[in-house]
Amino acid sequence: MITNIQECIKPISYVKTNAADMMNFVNDRKEPLVITQNGESRAVLIDVESYQEMKNAFNLLRIIQASEKSIQNGECKPASEVFANLRRKYNCGK
Repeated sequence: MITNIQECIKPISYVKTNAADMMNFVNDRKEPLVITQNGESRAVLIDVESYQEMKNAFNLLRIIQASEKSIQNGECKPASEVFANLRRKYNCGK
């Protein structure tokens, strides 16, 4: 959780001269760093772990959207039918 938003906003000139410190900042705190240029927000620096978690979340959302679209298009079967087919295929009981 961001405790002091001012610490998380830096101009690009500061980031350039303190790149190693900025890398440590995002990796240690797990907070994004907003990089400004000419007084405007231009980019965000985040640690790799947070980036991967974000990518995973977006991929999951894409899967959910595709599933919702399939349901809207009537491209689905009742769960009981799906499980019955799986049981038959793998010779499972019940």
